[in-house]
Order: sequence, then structure tokens, then C-alpha cells
Amino acid sequence: MAERSTAAVDVADNSGDDPLTAKADTAATDGVAEEQKTAEKTAEATENKAVERQSGEQPPITTPELHSGHKLARRYRLEECVTRLDGFSSWRAVDEKLRRAVGVHLLPADHPRARSVLAAARSSALLGDPRFVQVLDAVEENDLVYVVHEWLPDSTELTALLADGPLAPHDAYQLVSQVSQAMAAAHREGLAHLRLTPSAVLRSSTGQYRIRGLAVNAALRGITAERPQRTDTEAIGALLYAALTQRWPYENDAHGLSGLPKGVGLLPPDQVRAGVHRGLSEIAMRALANDGATASRQEPPCTTPDELAKAVAAMPRVRPPEPEFTAPPEYQHTTYQQGTYGRPQPRPVVPQPVVVPPPPLQSRTGKALKWAVSALLIAALGLGSWQIADRLLAPEGKDEPKNVQPTLDDEKPKPLKPIAISSAQDFDPPPGGNGEEYPESVASAFDGDPSTFWHTKNYTTANFGNLKSGVGIVLDLGSAQKVRAVDLSFVGRTSVEIRTAPAGASSAPSTAEEFTTQASGADSTMKLKLTKPVTTRYVLVWLTELPLTEGEFRGQLTEVKVMG
Repeated sequence: MAERSTAAVDVADNSGDDPLTAKADTAATDGVAEEQKTAEKTAEATENKAVERQSGEQPPITTPELHSGHKLARRYRLEECVTRLDGFSSWRAVDEKLRRAVGVHLLPADHPRARSVLAAARSSALLGDPRFVQVLDAVEENDLVYVVHEWLPDSTELTALLADGPLAPHDAYQLVSQVSQAMAAAHREGLAHLRLTPSAVLRSSTGQYRIRGLAVNAALRGITAERPQRTDTEAIGALLYAALTQRWPYENDAHGLSGLPKGVGLLPPDQVRAGVHRGLSEIAMRALANDGATASRQEPPCTTPDELAKAVAAMPRVRPPEPEFTAPPEYQHTTYQQGTYGRPQPRPVVPQPVVVPPPPLQSRTGKALKWAVSALLIAALGLGSWQIADRLLAPEGKDEPKNVQPTLDDEKPKPLKPIAISSAQDFDPPPGGNGEEYPESVASAFDGDPSTFWHTKNYTTANFGNLKSGVGIVLDLGSAQKVRAVDLSFVGRTSVEIRTAPAGASSAPSTAEEFTTQASGADSTMKLKLTKPVTTRYVLVWLTELPLTEGEFRGQLTEVKVMG
């Protein structure tokens, strides 16, 4: 059995209910359990249950009795029960079809919250935002309702991070920035969390924060709120407060953190702990439910995640700390450290004898040699003069053609210029493709913002789970343009091909084979030059191999530029 991960499903954390959720979590008691306990005869117990049904009271809800090894839909094998509470249970399971770990929430179909859980899970699945732990399946089957979602074994709960101490200012800044932006996007689609506690926030090995239990955790616990945006905003403020101080911003202890001293009210983080970043402290106070009374220089409170995200974006960016220089250890000095390694040692200089040049040729033999050399020089001069005269007097037809060499100006290539992208669409053709790969985020691939991206679906292998040869996006240049290169930026090393449609195509081809491959490469950042300039209107960015990201294979194209 695999080891239990800290990134498991956790919807049963009873500690630290904030004031808005504590009321919703309080269970009502009607004396039924005590009557059943004191009953002495089976007949009396049966009569009591009949009275309960007639009076409209509901019998106690029991969690389905399942065990490790049980399979759902002949696919999801339950491995370990993580939570059993209030009529539902949560499990770590294995998807035997895709051979990956998943999380599963289980509750009986007649549970009073079963319908709301199904509706919340399906709404969350439609969001498709990678900043949230994705819902993979939501099914009612055999008197059971179960919700299957991603399992992130390489991620760590914020609860575990805070157990080691407060976060560094840069980490806290990334936390509030990423979580507020994600929740703002969710609320724009009408989805709220309402149970945004430290156990609901995960940090991946790459430093990205992801939120689990969107809408589903609240539905499982029956939590509702009159002002859901204010509730989630306050929860984000509490997370930031805890990240800065390692204290929960209320009097009660919660989530493994100590609360504030009783009777002192809500103190700003920089008054609770020394060295807290002043700007982040003000952001936390503006998000918490204090109407901005102790917030920051009369700044108004943030009442929605979108307002909070804008306030974080408006503050000076908190940069990561500079790496500390570590002096090398002291070693025993050698000739290498002294600077004489490989150099010859100084030696005494020995004076060299002066070589006296021989006297000039004064003998009879010497004079004869001089006359012979002079005669050879005169003959060579005469022969050279004859050859020059012969070339000058030669007919014009005998001249050899001259080779014209190209100048540097002729060889200099023209500079590349960006070509405007009119529009784009995702491209997932058959066989293997279902025709759609997150079309709503395609525009993020050429919006000029490297922090946004278009992404593919998650796959079990780098080659799309052996289901298809690739996926991509088709760029429409508006009209036929001469394309010479394409610049690409991905998250992680990605294999890609640049393909072009025929020059006269008035619409994008429907299959990858109708495009012509012009260049290919594999890296996170590439400048792919076409073998020769191609005139086309449609350019296909065709991903052929995906990188591993947080335990799944997924392509993420942050920016693409077409150059002509």
C-alpha cells in the first residue's frame, strides 16, 4: 500500500472554523440518540423510529461501510480512508485505467447533501482552471454518490509549511497573489469555496499554489454564506495573516496554530511579530473582517477576491531574497594556492656566448659565387618581363572571365519582424482527439503576458497516453504572410513542430497531415527558423511530447510570436 501523502483529501478539519463557518458546522441535537440509548426492548426502539418518521425527524446518517480494495465503476480501487465524518468518507484511491492516484469522496445517495455535492462537483469540473485541484468524475451509482479528483503527492499543505514557522515575505506574497487571483476567477464563474483553510491550500514542488475543494468541501459540510465573496476574501486574509505571523487571527486556536491573546482584538501582523513586511501586513488587515478600522493608512477594506488581487498587484512587488554567499572552507596552503602551480621555478641565468658573424666572402671562391647569383637574378628579371609583355599584347578574346564576388551588403539577411496574430483556436483532431483542448485559454498564448498561458489536458505519459500523435493551436495571421521564424516559450521542456497550411488555403485544414512541417525543436524557450520563408495564412504549433508537471504530463504555452 502506498504511503499516505500530506496532500490527501481533507474536508474534515474541525479545528479553526472561522465565525462564518462555525455556525454552519454546529450539529443540532433532538434527543433521539438518548432515547435509543435508554430503550430496553427492541419493540420500544422500533416504536421510537416510527414516531421519528411521523414527526419528520431524520434518523442518524451512517457512513457507507466500505473497505480497502473495494472498486467503484470497476476502475477506482479504494486504498486508504482519510476521513470519515457526518455521513461521508474520503479516500485515497487508484485509477486502475490510467494507473494514477486519485482522491474520492463517498456518501450515500439518500444523504441530504448528496444532490448539492454532485452539483458542486460538476460545476467545479467545468471551470477547468489549473490553479484548482481538478474534479475528474462525479457519479451516482449503486446507492452511492462519489466525487473523484486529482491527487498531488508532490505537494505540501500550507498547514505543514506553517508548522515549520512563518513564510518568507516573498513566499507570503506569492501565496496571497496566486490564491486571490484564482478565487477571483472562480467567483467570476459563480463558484465560491467557503472552506478556504490552510489545509485547502497546497504548494507544489515548483512553488505554485493550488486550491482544493472548490465548492465541494462546503457542499459536503452543508456550509452556505449570504456574502460568499466576502467570506472567501476574509479567509484569504486569514491565510496571509497566518503566513506572516504563524498565528491564527482569532482568539481560538485552529489548524495547529495559536490564536491571538484574548481581549486584545485584531492586532496587525507587524505588531504580533517583529520583522513582518509592512505592505503585506496592511493587505492582510484590509482583507480581514474589520471594516478597515485598523487597516492601512485609511485604505478601504477589500470585500471581494478581485479587489484583493488588485490591491496586491498595486503594491511594490516583493522580490525573492538574494542567495547568500558561502565562503569556501579553509584548506592547507599548497603551491597551487600560492600561485606557482604549473610554473617553472626560478633558476640562475647562465650568460650565453656571443656568436660572432663570419666575415664577408672575400676569397676567390666567394667572389665567383657572388657573380653566379647575380647572373641568376638578371635571368629571372628578363623572363618575368617577357611574360608581362606577352600578357599585355594578347588578344582580348583570350581574357579569362572575372568572378564577381557578392558584397557584404548582398549577404546580410533582413531583420525579422513580428507578424500580428489575428486569432487562434485549439487543434485536437481525430483520431484520438475529441476536438477540444481548453479553447477558452488560447488567447493567453499570444497576449504578450508571459504569466498567462494556454494549456493542454493532463495525460499519463509524455506522448499523450498513446492516444494521439499530438495537440496544438492554429494561428490565423488574417491574410497570407511570408513567415520566416516562430518564437516559443513553454513551461517545461516541450517537443514541438511548426507546420504551415498551403499558401492558397482560405480556411485552416482539419487534420494535422494537411499542414506541412517546416521546423521542429524541444526546449522551454525556442526560436525556430523555417528552412526557407513560407507564404501562408495559418500556422500550426503542434506539440508532440509533453513535460511532467506536478505528477501529470501537460503542455503549457506561455507565449508565441510569428516572425516574417
